[in-house]
Amino acid sequence: MAKSVLFVLTSHSDLGASGQKTGTWLEELASAYYRFLDSGHEVALASVSGGAAPLDPASLEQPWLTEAGVRFQSDPAASGALASTAALADIDPAQFHAVYYVGGAGAAWDFPTDPDVRRVAEAVYRQEGVVSGVCHGVLGLTTALDPNGHPLLAERRATGVSNKEEELTGFDKLVPVLPEARLVELGASYSAAAEPFGAHVVSDGRVVTGQNPASAPLVAETVIGLLAEPSA
Repeated sequence: MAKSVLFVLTSHSDLGASGQKTGTWLEELASAYYRFLDSGHEVALASVSGGAAPLDPASLEQPWLTEAGVRFQSDPAASGALASTAALADIDPAQFHAVYYVGGAGAAWDFPTDPDVRRVAEAVYRQEGVVSGVCHGVLGLTTALDPNGHPLLAERRATGVSNKEEELTGFDKLVPVLPEARLVELGASYSAAAEPFGAHVVSDGRVVTGQNPASAPLVAETVIGLLAEPSA
């Protein structure tokens, strides 16, 4: 049975004071997008502010541009959806079985502060849906509370882009929030791949997190597996 999955994208395009641009990382969007669609599920794109959601320019270039990214860019339906995302404030979470917070450094600015990022995560979780995120996108889950009023990620196994990976890319000096540090601060049990940039996914109940771009398709596969369970 087809399920509906909401992709949440950042609307933030400035990489701090660097003078460079950022946004969603294409691989984290495209690889998961096609995993869901090719499995027969429905995908809708929303962003914090709505409208055209920015992509990180670096993710559109070699060696970061992947087959899924090329497919996405040449897909009129996908490109059209990215150019006209729904505003997250207009989203009714009851329409979705899962939410996926897509990464990209831009998410470090608006995911931890936007009230609708929190609202959607909490609502999907409370209606027995699956909540997920990858890389900087896991920050979309860090403000959510569980039905008991406790941080959703507290005492839960989770991952996200590591402090080491942030240091290696220089983002540790640019982004306002380091995902690993925020997860640990919340009391999550953080883990990462043995080597930086290696794929790593953690599933704890109906919460699925991925470490980095290489983890995005695996996050999607894990969510697909959970959606196939009778209770999903």
